[in-house]
Amino acid sequence: MKTFLKKLALSITCLTTLSMGGVANAQNSDGFTDLIDGVSLSGWNIIGSANWVIGNGIVEGNKPNGFLVSTKTYKNFVIKAEFYAESNTNSGIFIRCQDPNKVSQSTCYEINIWDTRPEQAYATGAIVDVAKVDPVPKAGGRWNTMEIIANGSNFKVMMNGVVTVANGQDSKYSEGPIALQSAGGVIKFRKLQIKPL
Repeated sequence: MKTFLKKLALSITCLTTLSMGGVANAQNSDGFTDLIDGVSLSGWNIIGSANWVIGNGIVEGNKPNGFLVSTKTYKNFVIKAEFYAESNTNSGIFIRCQDPNKVSQSTCYEINIWDTRPEQAYATGAIVDVAKVDPVPKAGGRWNTMEIIANGSNFKVMMNGVVTVANGQDSKYSEGPIALQSAGGVIKFRKLQIKPL
């Protein structure tokens, strides 16, 4: 009987995970939770007119202008992301957004993915209006990794293993949803994970 109950509990867990959109929101052994599963937009809302394509383990934005906004809010965390950008891609990972229906650099912290941003100090790898980057790492034409640490008013960003923001400081926003931007060019995410601190 105990064996049957264990199998039943395991089956229910598997079905629950599938009904939540595959592996999205399933915690890994390292404490990270997958926020995208590449087969659905479970856990995300679409705002704006961007075109989001899901499949083959990838979420792709290929038309401006809009966001995927998480249905959950997050406070202190580590984010690990893998993304592909083109040389003209204008995108970013927005954190601690204050209004899930009006995402912008003035209502969230924007970790930028935009190699050709006119003001290069806040281009790829920077936190717009909070922490500058120099030199600007180039993301265009390849897959990249990004790690974002937000702990209270302290921020750190690494791209492809190189620190782009060592000690960002700001206390405007303490928590909120995460948003993925599609504002020009093609942006693809094949991994987005979060672990609370």
